[in-house]
Formats: sequence, structure tokens, C-alpha cells
Amino acid sequence: MPTAIFTSVEAGFIYALMALGVYLSFRILDFPDLTVDGSFVTGAAVAAVLIVSGVNPFLATGAALLAGFLAGCITGLLHTKGKINPLLSGILMMIALYSINLRIMGKSNVPLLAEETVITKITDFWKSLGIDDGIQAGLAAIGVSNFIPKTWAVIMIMMLLALVIKFVFDWFFKTDLGLAIRATGDNETMVKSFSADTDFLKIIGLGLSNALVAFSGALIAQYNGFSDAGMGIGMIIIGLASVIIGEAVFGAKNIIRATIAVIGGAILYRIIVSLALRVEFLETGDMKLITACIVVSALIFPKILDKQREKKRRKKRLARAQEKDDAAFEERGQSLAAVKTDL
Repeated sequence: MPTAIFTSVEAGFIYALMALGVYLSFRILDFPDLTVDGSFVTGAAVAAVLIVSGVNPFLATGAALLAGFLAGCITGLLHTKGKINPLLSGILMMIALYSINLRIMGKSNVPLLAEETVITKITDFWKSLGIDDGIQAGLAAIGVSNFIPKTWAVIMIMMLLALVIKFVFDWFFKTDLGLAIRATGDNETMVKSFSADTDFLKIIGLGLSNALVAFSGALIAQYNGFSDAGMGIGMIIIGLASVIIGEAVFGAKNIIRATIAVIGGAILYRIIVSLALRVEFLETGDMKLITACIVVSALIFPKILDKQREKKRRKKRLARAQEKDDAAFEERGQSLAAVKTDL
């Protein structure tokens, strides 16, 4: 059990990058972008093919990020310049990317187990520091030696990477360009009235969103040891689940808190799925069903809780109003008694 949770948290930090991209398009731009299912694989495919070809894995991962940015920009162009419905433009790009991804890989699956990747480089560097030995000695000293993972490299570096991107994300959306993108998602008509190019803002926003998604896809491919043409199926739902769970648990009153919520939601989602798959009657093939149930629950339960809270607030208001009425009635009665006494 501890090992499964550790692995879920490890993968959760990588998927958090994808969830931040989904948050950008879904919440900030108010754009239901289904390109995610395709751009996630695009990032994995570009990184895998370049790594197999002998390119430095860090450069390959950077190229994957640029490929995702380009895919997002094309979706934006289809919507803004082609005047295609937002949902349909995302679907069209997602379908096109399936064929493009197969062209990039040349086959449906590219293995990376025998290749040097970002993950292997991080692990080798971490081992050279000798930090694992210190952590393991500390855990053994407090009596949890039965749970000692092989290395803490991936979880520590990916946590640091997620936090760095989170802070960059927060900073960017406080700049003039970032505020303009946020305003476009909130009220496009108002932004147009200030002579701002909302088409450009949407294109940039969708490009950045899919760049994060492709970046996550590239890291997941290297983490899992392969890139597959079908690994992006349902990725938009996983991203939405992370966003919705995070907002329900941690809240999202401002952009800083929202990005923390998205990262936390991605980790919670991976833990929930991991625990659900340990149930006897559930199988690995039920992954998408579990995801759908998690999203439905995350959407419904907060509304039920809000209704219950609202009922409690109404009862309190009614009780206070009743108390005031009773007090006023008693006061009028005392005044009337005093008048009668005077007479």
C-alpha cells in the first residue's frame, strides 16, 4: 500500500503539469479544448523519437513542449480565424493529431527502456549526491524501514519542477499579457472594447496550455519507458478530474490558490485511482470507468454540500428573525402594560 501511494504521488506531480494546461484552457480561457488528448501524445512521440535518434533527452523534451505549443496555436487559429466552434475545433485537431503522432513515431509504440532519458539522468545525478542513503537511514531510525523506495530522485525533482512551473504560471498571469488572457476568458466583449486582439490572446493561451500538456506527455513517456499512440485517450477527463477535485478540496479563490489546488488535485486523483484498482472486483481495464465516477462525484458532491450549508444558513437566519420578532412582540407587550398602568 505505501509503495502504491508513493508511486501515485510521483506520477501525480508529472500529471499536474498537464492539469495546469487543462486549467488554463478550461477555467481561464473558458475554452473546452479537446486537443489535449492528441497533444499529450504529440509530446510523448516527439520526445521518444528524438531520444531514440540520439538527441539529448533534455533537448528532446524541450522540442516536445514546442510541438505542443504549435498544436495549441493551430486549434486557436481554427477557432478564431476559421470561425469554427471551440468544441469542434478541438475535436478536429485531436483527430488530426492521431495520424500526425503515428507519422512522427512511424509505428504505434516506441520503447525507451534501453535509452537514456531525463528520468535516468535525474536518477543518476541524484545517486551521485548520496541523498538517498541519508533519507533511508532517517526512515530506518524512526522504524519505517519496511517502506524504503529505491530512490527519491523522481518525486523530489518532479515536485520541484511542478512548483517552479506553478510559480512561473502565477507570475505570468499577473503580467499585462496574462491579465489580458484572463480578461478574455471572463469577458471577451469588454476586452474587444479596449481594442485588444482577443484572437491573438486566445491563440497564445491555447498554445501555452497544450505546451504544458505536451511537456507532461514527454515526461510520462520517459517515466513509463515508452510512447504509445493510445496513451492520450481520456486525458482531458483526467485533467478535468484533477482540476475539479483540487477546487473542491482546496478551493480556488485566486490564481495562486487555484494552481496549488490543481497540483494537489492531480496527486489526489492518482492516489484515488491507485486505491480503487486495489479493490478486488475492479480491473486495470476499468480505469476510464473509475475516472468517470471520480469526475461525477467531484461535480455532484460539492453541490450537495453547498445545498446543505445553504439550508443551515437559512434555518439560522429564520431563527434569528424569529428571535427578533419575539423580542419586539414582548417589548410591545411591556409598553402596552405600562400604558394601562398609567391609566
